[in-house]
Amino acid sequence: LKSAAMEAHAAVRAESALRADEKRMASTLTVGFVVWPWLYVVQVGDSRAYFYSNEELRLLTHDQTIAQDLVDKGILPAEKLERSPFKHVLSSAIGADEALPVVTRVNINERGSLILLCSDGLTKHVSDDDIAAAAKTMTSSEQVARGLLRLALDRGGTDNITIIAARAMVTPT
Repeated sequence: LKSAAMEAHAAVRAESALRADEKRMASTLTVGFVVWPWLYVVQVGDSRAYFYSNEELRLLTHDQTIAQDLVDKGILPAEKLERSPFKHVLSSAIGADEALPVVTRVNINERGSLILLCSDGLTKHVSDDDIAAAAKTMTSSEQVARGLLRLALDRGGTDNITIIAARAMVTPT
């Protein structure tokens, strides 16, 4: 998965170099692959992956932003992260100067659990607590995605909002 992300990074950089307009191309990447009962997530940037199970929301990814890097290094107190002007400035992205893919594996063999992948367009306007509340009352993955989209749009929706939601419907053996 890391190799595939780096191939995408090289391809975007090569295409960007061919463009005369000098606009650099870059993108975040969060992709999930299921090989039952495991979910493998590869991430670059600040798009996120979550796993909700047993009334607990777990963030599976780690934002690759300048502000988060400063928090990780102990330079910026964690409580100041939300107000940092660097909160959405990427330190790693596909096509940027640096891409640092991270792969995470999680067991998803839990009935009614939820996998949620999203861009920062959602998390700029919707908190983890909001996501957990939506997951707790979900009737379908479509209902969760549509509800979270509506919430983000109602709160301003200033960026693209991408949401992929999938429920694990495990049949007990």
